[in-house]
Amino acid sequence: MKYLSLVFLILLGLSSCQEGSDKKLAPEIEAELIDGTPFKLSDLRGQYVVLDFWGSWCGPCLADMPKLIALHEKYGDKVVFVSIAFERNDKRWKAVADRAGFTWKHQIVEEAKILLASPISRAYGVTDIPAKFIVTPNGELISGMDFALMDAYLEATLPD
Repeated sequence: MKYLSLVFLILLGLSSCQEGSDKKLAPEIEAELIDGTPFKLSDLRGQYVVLDFWGSWCGPCLADMPKLIALHEKYGDKVVFVSIAFERNDKRWKAVADRAGFTWKHQIVEEAKILLASPISRAYGVTDIPAKFIVTPNGELISGMDFALMDAYLEATLPD
């Protein structure tokens, strides 16, 4: 697996060296966590962060949950997981998150009848869910990865 991770990093490095590529910083997220605690993404600077945008009404999101849980089980002690649920009402998400096994502290629920009505989704360019991102310790946003690529990236970049 380390070999696959090394190949992935080389390819990632080559693609980031292309002319015109800019490193994008993760937009700030200021919200309230489900326990009422104020949250700012910038407070997590210095750590790797997995951002997962989902909704309890989203079939593909529900199908992805076991992969997200597996990633959390593997890296939850080294990576901060932040899930942002986009909900039409604020009732159903909790049962779905509990059933799936969302045990991490950083859970946000954005009530939005339309995904693009959410300031967070607009800031991240999320027009469809599920959507996943990695934020590096220096705040760079990495997008366009499925769970397999996220796993390979984290395995190759996190210290043993």
